[in-house]
Amino acid sequence: MVRPVTGATTGKTYRCPGCDQEIRVGTPHVVTWAAYARDSDLDPWDTESAAELRRHWHTACWRARSRRR
Repeated sequence: MVRPVTGATTGKTYRCPGCDQEIRVGTPHVVTWAAYARDSDLDPWDTESAAELRRHWHTACWRARSRRR
């Protein structure tokens, strides 16, 4: 799952897994998470556990992820 986030709704700094740089407060970016937890017996709609699996990416890093090694 991928959700765009406007800079106005962010209230904390995150680290982008694509470039390992900070996504500062107020920076638009995307939040991603697996639709189903992998290797787990979690209910696929267990949103509290799924929240732990979310990752915040710079939008450009997310778009370029297939070109990275």
